[in-house]
Amino acid sequence: MMFAAVAVVLGMSACGSDDDDKVVALATQVIGTYEGNEIVTVMGDESSNGTATYEFAKSTDSAIDMTIPEMGGMGPMSIPKLLVKGIMLTEGNKTITGRLASFSGTVKSADGSEKAYTVSDIVVLFNEKNVVVTFSLKYGNMPFAMVTNFTGTKK
Repeated sequence: MMFAAVAVVLGMSACGSDDDDKVVALATQVIGTYEGNEIVTVMGDESSNGTATYEFAKSTDSAIDMTIPEMGGMGPMSIPKLLVKGIMLTEGNKTITGRLASFSGTVKSADGSEKAYTVSDIVVLFNEKNVVVTFSLKYGNMPFAMVTNFTGTKK
Protein backbone atom coordinates (compact mmCIF):
# COMPACT_ATOMS: atom_id res chain seq x y z
CA MET A 1 0.00 0.00 0.00
CA MET A 2 2.87 2.36 0.91
CA PHE A 3 4.63 1.62 -2.40
CA ALA A 4 1.44 2.40 -4.30
CA ALA A 5 1.08 5.76 -2.49
CA VAL A 6 4.70 6.71 -3.22
CA ALA A 7 4.28 5.72 -6.86
CA VAL A 8 1.14 7.90 -7.18
CA VAL A 9 2.83 10.92 -5.55
CA LEU A 10 5.96 10.58 -7.69
CA GLY A 11 3.89 9.99 -10.80
CA MET A 12 1.85 13.14 -10.18
CA SER A 13 4.90 15.30 -9.62
CA ALA A 14 6.56 13.93 -12.75
CA CYS A 15 3.52 14.54 -14.91
CA GLY A 16 2.91 17.87 -16.50
CA SER A 17 5.20 20.30 -18.17
CA ASP A 18 7.40 22.76 -16.38
CA ASP A 19 8.00 24.53 -19.71
CA ASP A 20 4.95 26.73 -19.14
CA ASP A 21 6.57 28.20 -16.03
CA LYS A 22 9.95 29.06 -17.56
CA VAL A 23 11.11 32.51 -16.64
CA VAL A 24 13.32 34.30 -19.14
CA ALA A 25 16.12 36.27 -17.47
CA LEU A 26 15.67 40.04 -17.59
CA ALA A 27 19.00 40.52 -19.37
CA THR A 28 18.04 37.99 -22.05
CA GLN A 29 14.83 39.95 -22.75
CA VAL A 30 16.64 43.20 -23.57
CA ILE A 31 20.05 42.34 -25.05
CA GLY A 32 20.71 43.44 -28.60
CA THR A 33 21.36 46.47 -30.76
CA TYR A 34 19.15 49.55 -30.65
CA GLU A 35 19.21 52.36 -33.21
CA GLY A 36 17.76 55.82 -32.70
CA ASN A 37 18.31 59.48 -31.91
CA GLU A 38 20.97 60.72 -29.50
CA ILE A 39 20.91 64.21 -27.99
CA VAL A 40 23.92 65.52 -26.06
CA THR A 41 23.80 68.62 -23.88
CA VAL A 42 26.91 70.42 -22.60
CA MET A 43 26.52 73.50 -20.42
CA GLY A 44 22.94 73.91 -21.60
CA ASP A 45 23.82 73.77 -25.31
CA GLU A 46 22.00 70.91 -27.02
CA SER A 47 23.23 69.11 -30.08
CA SER A 48 22.14 65.97 -31.86
CA ASN A 49 24.55 63.33 -33.05
CA GLY A 50 21.81 62.11 -35.36
CA THR A 51 21.37 58.38 -35.61
CA ALA A 52 23.28 56.37 -33.01
CA THR A 53 23.52 52.66 -32.23
CA TYR A 54 23.70 51.42 -28.64
CA GLU A 55 24.51 47.80 -27.83
CA PHE A 56 23.44 45.85 -24.75
CA ALA A 57 25.06 42.53 -23.77
CA LYS A 58 24.22 40.13 -20.97
CA SER A 59 26.49 40.45 -17.94
CA THR A 60 24.39 38.24 -15.62
CA ASP A 61 20.73 37.20 -15.60
CA SER A 62 19.85 40.50 -13.92
CA ALA A 63 22.54 42.85 -15.29
CA ILE A 64 23.68 44.16 -18.68
CA ASP A 65 26.73 45.87 -20.16
CA MET A 66 26.12 48.88 -22.44
CA THR A 67 28.33 50.08 -25.29
CA ILE A 68 27.99 53.80 -25.94
CA PRO A 69 28.80 54.61 -29.59
CA GLU A 70 31.57 56.92 -30.73
CA MET A 71 30.68 60.60 -30.43
CA GLY A 72 31.91 63.44 -32.56
CA GLY A 73 33.77 61.66 -35.34
CA MET A 74 36.24 64.56 -35.58
CA GLY A 75 39.59 62.79 -35.14
CA PRO A 76 41.24 63.95 -31.93
CA MET A 77 38.02 65.68 -30.83
CA SER A 78 36.00 62.47 -31.02
CA ILE A 79 35.13 60.18 -28.14
CA PRO A 80 35.58 56.46 -28.93
CA LYS A 81 33.10 53.74 -28.04
CA LEU A 82 32.77 53.41 -24.27
CA LEU A 83 31.79 50.35 -22.25
CA VAL A 84 29.63 50.55 -19.12
CA LYS A 85 29.49 47.30 -17.14
CA GLY A 86 27.04 45.93 -14.58
CA ILE A 87 23.83 47.91 -15.06
CA MET A 88 21.37 46.19 -12.69
CA LEU A 89 17.89 45.42 -14.03
CA THR A 90 14.48 45.36 -12.35
CA GLU A 91 11.03 44.72 -13.79
CA GLY A 92 7.70 46.44 -13.23
CA ASN A 93 4.62 47.55 -15.18
CA LYS A 94 5.74 46.01 -18.50
CA THR A 95 9.02 47.96 -18.29
CA ILE A 96 12.50 46.71 -17.49
CA THR A 97 14.60 49.38 -15.81
CA GLY A 98 18.37 49.47 -15.55
CA ARG A 99 20.18 51.72 -13.09
CA LEU A 100 23.78 52.34 -12.16
CA ALA A 101 25.07 55.26 -10.09
CA SER A 102 28.50 55.41 -11.72
CA PHE A 103 31.02 53.49 -13.83
CA SER A 104 34.63 54.51 -14.50
CA GLY A 105 37.02 53.12 -17.07
CA THR A 106 39.80 53.95 -19.51
CA VAL A 107 39.89 53.80 -23.29
CA LYS A 108 42.39 54.56 -26.06
CA SER A 109 41.67 57.89 -27.73
CA ALA A 110 42.12 58.68 -31.43
CA ASP A 111 45.72 59.77 -30.78
CA GLY A 112 46.51 56.46 -29.03
CA SER A 113 46.70 57.85 -25.49
CA GLU A 114 44.73 56.39 -22.57
CA LYS A 115 41.79 58.53 -21.47
CA ALA A 116 39.76 58.07 -18.30
CA TYR A 117 36.00 58.35 -18.43
CA THR A 118 33.16 58.27 -15.91
CA VAL A 119 29.55 57.61 -16.82
CA SER A 120 27.12 58.48 -14.02
CA ASP A 121 23.40 58.72 -13.24
CA ILE A 122 22.67 55.93 -15.71
CA VAL A 123 19.02 55.05 -16.31
CA VAL A 124 17.92 52.64 -19.04
CA LEU A 125 14.22 51.96 -19.70
CA PHE A 126 13.17 49.06 -21.94
CA ASN A 127 9.56 48.72 -23.11
CA GLU A 128 8.88 46.04 -25.73
CA LYS A 129 11.29 46.90 -28.59
CA ASN A 130 12.08 50.45 -27.42
CA VAL A 131 14.75 51.86 -25.13
CA VAL A 132 15.40 55.24 -23.49
CA VAL A 133 18.86 55.87 -22.04
CA THR A 134 20.03 58.85 -19.97
CA PHE A 135 23.44 59.45 -18.41
CA SER A 136 26.16 62.02 -17.72
CA LEU A 137 29.65 61.55 -19.19
CA LYS A 138 32.97 63.06 -18.15
CA TYR A 139 35.71 62.18 -20.63
CA GLY A 140 39.40 62.88 -20.19
CA ASN A 141 40.06 66.38 -18.87
CA MET A 142 36.73 67.81 -19.99
CA PRO A 143 35.66 70.34 -17.35
CA PHE A 144 31.93 69.78 -17.91
CA ALA A 145 29.76 66.70 -18.10
CA MET A 146 27.95 65.75 -21.29
CA VAL A 147 24.33 64.89 -20.49
CA THR A 148 23.11 62.33 -23.01
CA ASN A 149 19.60 61.18 -23.93
CA PHE A 150 19.10 58.33 -26.38
CA THR A 151 15.80 56.95 -27.67
CA GLY A 152 15.97 53.88 -29.90
CA THR A 153 14.29 50.81 -31.31
CA LYS A 154 15.67 47.27 -31.35
CA LYS A 155 17.12 46.26 -34.71
